[in-house]
Amino acid sequence: MTVPAPRVRRRPSAVGRALPLLLVVALLAPLALLFVQTWRLTDDDRDLVVSERLGVEYLRALAPVTDALVEAQSAAVAGRTVSGDELTRAVEAVASVDARIGDDLRAQERWAGLRAKLEALSDRSPTDPETAYAAYGETTELLLDLHRKVRETSGLVRDPESDSFFLQDGIGKDLPQAMIAAGRLADLTILAAQRPAAQRARTVAELAGVRVAALAPSADMVTDLRAAVDSSESTNLGPTVLTPLDTYQRAVEALAAYSTPTTPSGEVDAGRLVGARTAVQAAGRQLQPVILGELDALLADRLDDLDRERWLAVGAAATAVLLLAVLAAILVTAARRARRRTAEARATTGDSGPLPSAPWQAPAGRPAEPRPLQPAGAGREPASAQWGPFDAAR
Repeated sequence: MTVPAPRVRRRPSAVGRALPLLLVVALLAPLALLFVQTWRLTDDDRDLVVSERLGVEYLRALAPVTDALVEAQSAAVAGRTVSGDELTRAVEAVASVDARIGDDLRAQERWAGLRAKLEALSDRSPTDPETAYAAYGETTELLLDLHRKVRETSGLVRDPESDSFFLQDGIGKDLPQAMIAAGRLADLTILAAQRPAAQRARTVAELAGVRVAALAPSADMVTDLRAAVDSSESTNLGPTVLTPLDTYQRAVEALAAYSTPTTPSGEVDAGRLVGARTAVQAAGRQLQPVILGELDALLADRLDDLDRERWLAVGAAATAVLLLAVLAAILVTAARRARRRTAEARATTGDSGPLPSAPWQAPAGRPAEPRPLQPAGAGREPASAQWGPFDAAR
């Protein structure tokens, strides 16, 4: 009979030792993919917001140019002396902004063409009211085209949030169109009184077209701003915008009333119409900085949120990498400890293989030689013989 030798622990294979580390690396791959995708998405959104804020800055600089150009046109059509100081200051301010961010918005070429027109008007103001009306009309079209260019290249027209989209549409498109068209409506009304009777039919049609061009963007801007207030989560937008918006809306309603023909020939009260135009422009100048400020504030808040999301993504990725590193360290330590125990066991046995089996030996204290088999009771004394001495003693 033999006793089996103790089992020796098998050495893990190279694949078995490397499998835990391979699992750790496999967990890092999807983590890295998620982090890269999150970073790219937030990076694209962040770039758009930064570009939009540049567009807001450019539109803010163009607002004084719009006001000064409309005033200069009215003065030229009315035959008054045109003071170019305000327009010159506005042009210099835009030139400074264009030199700094115009290349990013790809607006330098458009601004160069507009600036050449503005300087030509300042150097040689037209003496004929009709010529002045046409010349300023061409310049204002270039100005509106620059507004469109800035909104497109800055990404304002692609703004994903409803409140900021409606704000940029109102301030970048509707309000400049309304301000310029209101000035043209009043100026054309003055010119209509000076034109011969043969041109009356053409003048009436032209006045109707300019009236629509002045009132339609005004109504669109009011709609845009109210939609922005209704859809915004900002608590400051409504109280800040609605009061100057109401003032502007009342001025536009007066402009619409005074520009309506009162006679079959299409005549209107030019004096009241000019006063209504002045009120519209004053309300527009009050509204412009408010809308631009609120738009920039919304974009700044969104930029802060995107930066916060990026830092959260970085923190989550760093925490996950740290935890995986700790797990890898634990696995490596466990593998080293197992190898050390195996080496110690081998050093104790003195052999790297399993111990050889030995023949069975009798336990200590027992005779090693075999004894012959005896029948039951053989070699034993009878019970009476065993108890004889005890019975004699009794």
